[in-house]
Amino acid sequence: MCEVDLTVFAAELANGAFVIDVPEPDEYRAGHVPGTHPAPPSALGAVVSALPGDRTVSVICASGSLGRRAAEHVEALGAGSVPVAGGTAAGARAGHSLDHGAAAAESA
Repeated sequence: MCEVDLTVFAAELANGAFVIDVPEPDEYRAGHVPGTHPAPPSALGAVVSALPGDRTVSVICASGSLGRRAAEHVEALGAGSVPVAGGTAAGARAGHSLDHGAAAAESA
């Protein structure tokens, strides 16, 4: 499975890409890419049915390894997906900003 690099990912995100972030809730609260949708591994199967069917979904995690496995799982369930190389940590090292705290659905 091919990965999308951070530069391409940042451009796609700015243009409205749909992105799921797959760390556990405590990792998501510690730092996530703004505009991502949390989908911890334990809930990934349920999230797939709500993904947009008309475009590829980017999948990101903290380091990249879980993102690759989650993207393969999403593909196996019938949705197009691509993992983000290096994950959130690589994005932070490259100077991309992160949000901290719970997702809107968690804080409601």
